[in-house]
Amino acid sequence: MQSPSLPMLGQGFYWQDLEVGQRFQTFRRTITETDIVNFICVTGMLEAIFIDTTFEGGAIKGRPVPGALTYGVIEGFVMQTMAQGTGLALLEVHKKALAPVVAGDTVWAEIEVTEVRPTSKNNRAIVTSRIDVKNQHGVDVMTYTAVRMMAGRPQA
Repeated sequence: MQSPSLPMLGQGFYWQDLEVGQRFQTFRRTITETDIVNFICVTGMLEAIFIDTTFEGGAIKGRPVPGALTYGVIEGFVMQTMAQGTGLALLEVHKKALAPVVAGDTVWAEIEVTEVRPTSKNNRAIVTSRIDVKNQHGVDVMTYTAVRMMAGRPQA
């Protein structure tokens, strides 16, 4: 049983803790060959560009990482930190790939809260964030906007 008097490690932000213009940075993660293989197997993204290391018809040099994997890694960081226990729903995502990510690249993101709109019921808010994903060289590789429903601080 959890103790209400002890702070919860890893607890995400309640919507009242977020404000427009607030910025965060995620940890970094190097995407490996194993990550690519596991991801394409579990999703069925068995395209030649991802499963054939000798494929020469692609436009990307190196071992390309599916954009959905890059997005998933960053969303994992968001879920484990900003939204852990407080994120209620992912409502909308608008995403744009800007540059390729290849095996061995290290990705991370800068997050900016762009809107916090409390709802009329249940101590919730709609929180919009812009997420800029970068590689180890600081190059923007993806940008997306995420709209989430976030829980409010428990009321006494």
